[in-house]
Amino acid sequence: MALENQVSFRKRGMFHVAKLRKKNEKRFMKKVLFGIIGIGNMGSSHFQRLCGLPEAEVVALCDCDPSAFERLGAAREQVTCFTDCDRFLAEGGMDAVLVATPHYFHPELGIKALAAGKHLLVEKPIAVHKKDAERLLEASRQHPELKKSLMLNQRTLPAHRKIKEMIDSGQLGNLRRISWTITDWFRTQTYYDSGDWRASWRGEGGGVLLNQCPHQLDLMQWFFGLPNRVRASASFGKFHDIEVEDEVNAFLEYPNGLTGNFIASTGEAPGINRLEIAADRGLMVFEKGILTFWRNEELTSEFIKNSKTSFHKPCCWQCNIPIAETEEAQHTAICKNFIAAIVDNADLIAPLEEGIRGLELGNAMLLSAWRNETVQLPIDTEDFEERLNRLVATSRYRKNLKTADNSNFNQSF
Repeated sequence: MALENQVSFRKRGMFHVAKLRKKNEKRFMKKVLFGIIGIGNMGSSHFQRLCGLPEAEVVALCDCDPSAFERLGAAREQVTCFTDCDRFLAEGGMDAVLVATPHYFHPELGIKALAAGKHLLVEKPIAVHKKDAERLLEASRQHPELKKSLMLNQRTLPAHRKIKEMIDSGQLGNLRRISWTITDWFRTQTYYDSGDWRASWRGEGGGVLLNQCPHQLDLMQWFFGLPNRVRASASFGKFHDIEVEDEVNAFLEYPNGLTGNFIASTGEAPGINRLEIAADRGLMVFEKGILTFWRNEELTSEFIKNSKTSFHKPCCWQCNIPIAETEEAQHTAICKNFIAAIVDNADLIAPLEEGIRGLELGNAMLLSAWRNETVQLPIDTEDFEERLNRLVATSRYRKNLKTADNSNFNQSF
């Protein structure tokens, strides 16, 4: 090739690379404009988080209490603040809405945001009970052009992703028994007294299952699917001056013969977080950030049939499963994935519609405890709602709390 042609070719190539780089930079700089509704602990945390992302910009905030914006300091002056939800959605100028209010408002506000043409990211749980979640999901199906996600941030943890990978790939063989003890959700009375809506049927709609454990309940169904039968016992106000459950012990039966136990409490110290998965190929345990697999040389089912000994077990290896370093905070990963779905049509880590599964599992445990009997899944949503409404109707108002009384929150929005 002649020298002048080579130079021309290089110039054209360099121009193409520069054009492609400029296009990618422009694409990266496209910001998704956010509005946040509910500026409590989580809402204010999400505000700070989104403000730190170059691909996002918070342009509007909404809370029924004007003093809530003060917790953001001078940063609130950079956004438009609303105390009326309808004005927020009509005038806020956002592309997407993040809902971080108390649980009962998630479906109602999610439906409003979708009707206003906004992409939707909802804090966990999706709703207080399955029937309410179904209302939101029905509205969601009317807007296929919008992205809808749930803040199920523990799906992003490398250990949890590794566990799911090993289950789905068949490396564990057929699953036989699971047990998750999650009692390190310790809470003091001061925590529950931080707002009158906390730990009440009218304000929160549940206790450890709805507030602390939605992540574990979601991971249970994400890893293992939903059981078909649940038998649970629950204690209401066993360790605290509250009316909702602060201890749960559930037995789960799955269609394929798998059985499971789920134990949760906010009254144990120091508590424990231990997941056991007994499978045909061995035993996997996840505890204190360490994932260990005791892998049998021979499948347990085959050894039981073929061994000529009475008491020997299959030989096994102890395998310490390497877990990748966490690259970014869990909530940040969900936010960035949600933005990527809007901008680049990326697959969602936690699609909104999947939130109903873990919710139903928790509802089934409560329903079993209320009935004092085994319940079948899918649950009777009418019965659950009726029982919950009776509890809401008699739910107490705890006055003279040491901190702010938010008992009027049910009249907001």
